[in-house]
Amino acid sequence: MKNIILDIELLSKSYGPIKALNEVSFSLSEGEYASLLGPNGAGKTTLFQILTGLFVSDKGNALINNFNMRNQAINALAHIGVVFQQITLDMDLTVMENLKFHSNLHGINDKEFNKRVIVELEQVNLSDRINDKVRALSGGQKRRVELARSLLHKPKLLLLDEPTVGLDPQSRRNLLDYIIKLKEERKMAVLWATHLVDEAEKADTVIILDKGKIIKKDTPENITKEYNKDTLHDAFVSLTS
Repeated sequence: MKNIILDIELLSKSYGPIKALNEVSFSLSEGEYASLLGPNGAGKTTLFQILTGLFVSDKGNALINNFNMRNQAINALAHIGVVFQQITLDMDLTVMENLKFHSNLHGINDKEFNKRVIVELEQVNLSDRINDKVRALSGGQKRRVELARSLLHKPKLLLLDEPTVGLDPQSRRNLLDYIIKLKEERKMAVLWATHLVDEAEKADTVIILDKGKIIKKDTPENITKEYNKDTLHDAFVSLTS
């Protein structure tokens, strides 16, 4: 039986009268890639803000590798790698300097960092750009640096919040293929938030979030079949229209 890495129980968050999340519950196991699919304003970003410690939920719990974000946030966050929607690299630092800053935050010693940084940058084909300033990189290369950074501390859970924003079609495909390879090789749980249905088609599990509530969680194939549609896109439109 696979270990549960992310366990969300009846999570709720409101902004005044607006319920951004309404008793959201689901779990992810090691090696499971889930697509959190929903239209803009569905609550995806609010969920990620709670999982990364930026916000605290009004009710419910989020457990990461059995640590509760409500009262064990430091331990929980140690097991998360995250790529946010907006680029969060320091443009005036080199690739190496950005990664070194992150490794220091996680207490990785210099010897271990030097080993890991070579591995991660080789995996994303950026070894030759290690001493370049980030602002000299393309959008796709910056995303790959962020992905390498998110993996340096060997997380159990990888969170990606609409990571393909601003990327060209080939860069989008490359990123998705790499994530699928990663989850299989490293047995990580992956939660990829998107409003683009084609990014969800290769997921093990699709979690459809609409107006703060989960309205479906199943494989892409089962969702398509259940709603008697030809494509996941058609089923998604039917569910959220």
